[in-house]
Amino acid sequence: MSRITIAIGLLLLAAAHLLLPWAPVEAIRLARPELLETFLFELRAPRTMLALGYGATLGLTGAALQALFANPLASPDLTGSTGGAALGAVIAAYWLGLSSPLAMAFAGAVGALCALALLVILAGRRAEPASLLLAGLAIALAAGAATSLSLALAPSPFAFYDAFDWLMGSFADRSLAQAAVALIPAGLAGVLIARRANAIDLLVLGEDVVAAAGLRPRRLALEIIVLSSIAVGACVAVCGAIGFVGLIAPVIARRISAGHPGRAMIPAAAIGASLVVAADLVSRMVEVNRSIPVGVLTTIAGTPIFIAILLSMRRRLTS
Repeated sequence: MSRITIAIGLLLLAAAHLLLPWAPVEAIRLARPELLETFLFELRAPRTMLALGYGATLGLTGAALQALFANPLASPDLTGSTGGAALGAVIAAYWLGLSSPLAMAFAGAVGALCALALLVILAGRRAEPASLLLAGLAIALAAGAATSLSLALAPSPFAFYDAFDWLMGSFADRSLAQAAVALIPAGLAGVLIARRANAIDLLVLGEDVVAAAGLRPRRLALEIIVLSSIAVGACVAVCGAIGFVGLIAPVIARRISAGHPGRAMIPAAAIGASLVVAADLVSRMVEVNRSIPVGVLTTIAGTPIFIAILLSMRRRLTS
């Protein structure tokens, strides 16, 4: 699968996401054609933009974190950064009264940064897979429990019900302003991470190699952690938590880039965007009485791949 094929597939998926389901588009075109542009660009376009941007963010940051920790299990959700971002956004919105998209995006970034910093403290950057997995799961579980407790004890008795769809990952009813708040910081952080692709390739070879190239490995690691936190936190604050995309996309991308983690970041972003757009399209096309959260679909699809990664690592360790 070449990069051109991925790019073409992503464009086709984005177009399908914008236009499907077709029945409402056709109904508006026939009844009120002057409203068609408003419907597409003010109601559907933000959802498509967020699905593309959030998926790309998960893929890119997942690839960067996996290279940083030298571990294929290091992804935004399994390292606890997604849970930390959700906790930060919930505290800001329901306890501090800072419910504006910008404030929630900032709080989400702070929460993700705290989770990643705690992971480094508990497991270390070069942790064994089991140590990283256990530390990340502990942080994710603690953040999830704290989020649920914060919602249960929030001043508003309806906080938990209001936040349910958001916590499971949803792009429904998002505005252009919300899309901008999530995607502008995520995009800027993603560009800065992508510019460090060569340095990330060197980082895999060891800190001595990075230092010999005139770079500061600890500063590089700190930059990747902070930038990943900003990108993931901004998206989670607006769209909620979406799991396993940051784990799956880099694994597929490294097969395309011949194992180079730095070169895998852009393909991982494209693959992540494709996965999230496809999942959200399925959630809209399935004919049920209620919407299916995108995070549920990505978790269902990602769990078998996660198990396959674990089995592959186990075979390599025992061989």
